[in-house]
Amino acid sequence: TAIRKPASVNNTGVTEPAGPGGAAIVAGLTPADYERIVPFEALLDRIVAERQEDWRQFRRQLHRQPEFSGAEILTTQIICRRLESLGLQPRITSRGVGCFADLWTGANSPDLPLIAIRADIDGLPLQDRKQTEYSSTCPGKAHACGHDVHTTIALAVAEMIVQLQQRLSESAMPVARLRLLFQPAEEIAEGAGWMIEDGALQDVRWVLGLHVDPTLPAGRVGVRYGVLTAHVDEVALSVHGRGGHAARPQHTTDPLLAAASLVTTLYQQLPRHADALHPTVFSIGSIHGGAVSNVIPDEVQMAGTLRTTNRAVRERVMNAIRGICAGLAQATGNRIEAAFYRPLSSVVNHELATAACEQAAVQVVGADRVVRISHPSMGGEDFAEYLNLVPGAMFRLGCAGSENWPLLHSPIFDIDESAIGIGAAVMARAALLLALRPPAED
Repeated sequence: TAIRKPASVNNTGVTEPAGPGGAAIVAGLTPADYERIVPFEALLDRIVAERQEDWRQFRRQLHRQPEFSGAEILTTQIICRRLESLGLQPRITSRGVGCFADLWTGANSPDLPLIAIRADIDGLPLQDRKQTEYSSTCPGKAHACGHDVHTTIALAVAEMIVQLQQRLSESAMPVARLRLLFQPAEEIAEGAGWMIEDGALQDVRWVLGLHVDPTLPAGRVGVRYGVLTAHVDEVALSVHGRGGHAARPQHTTDPLLAAASLVTTLYQQLPRHADALHPTVFSIGSIHGGAVSNVIPDEVQMAGTLRTTNRAVRERVMNAIRGICAGLAQATGNRIEAAFYRPLSSVVNHELATAACEQAAVQVVGADRVVRISHPSMGGEDFAEYLNLVPGAMFRLGCAGSENWPLLHSPIFDIDESAIGIGAAVMARAALLLALRPPAED
């Protein structure tokens, strides 16, 4: 079966269906690559059919008990128990949250490529306002970004591979090495670094991930070659000056007015420094200054994000922010400072790993339900930290049950649970495609 790319992609930002039979084979993969897993496909599908109800209930268990980034203690324990029930030996990270475990079939040869599958496990500081029997039971905490789904799918893949071992003869069993990464603290963009520090990527040849996508209906899968998400820099802006009585602003440098002018100027000027061919977004999300109505404060603090998809544009816009701050400082008599911190790289999908995801999706949902994502997301994703060290890819898993489905980070976010089995089937195939590929061919 050929690996197929979509026949066409428009320039409107809208995803389009993959092309029908006859589309070109993706460079780097051949029909022979897929033929290596053809003997196991029917059994993989049978396992999904048999186990998907259990996976649905497990996801609901996680959904009821979300935990904040860096505090996923119960979640980690639940995952470890599940891994141990499959005969695996999970290793909990040095921070006590998150874990990883190795799984291999046949002889565990170090010469075989080790394929990592990453799932994030943290929830959000958000009140779950859904009216379902599996809504969050933890006030102010919600799995509103689908990390419970990602975790369930990674565990489902582990179960599928274990089931293959149990149901196939030794001679028929594919020889593969997998590592399951259950990462904490994705929402604060720190967990990937913690996992890497603890050796989660040691000896890994390829890394795969997925993210649920409520802009795609359940039963569709989105892929993108190259840049999938934006580079994100957090920006801290501070205005320091002389405050005073609100009745006598002439005796102040009015840092509040300077801050307001700064926001307006940045929003007006930064688009003129960006390149229209490379999406760029700058947003202020927080402004703090003053405490009472009749006092002009000495200081105003602001925070925002700069999101770019091109390195040169990023540097140019950062320099423009610094220059605008310096100019307004001189004009208003205040001290204005800009600091950039906690940079998060773009997710840049490797062609071969993306091709494996696309082929796997075609086999699971059909070519007409695999879509090419035409433009990168301006969101950030610390899966990029793995890709800075190891090649790999992330794909999007459609999860909407109807039109106008709640988006990620919505207090009523949910999924069409048929996406769980689809995601597991796609991920298992993609991992096996890479795991069974002779190292010399990479």
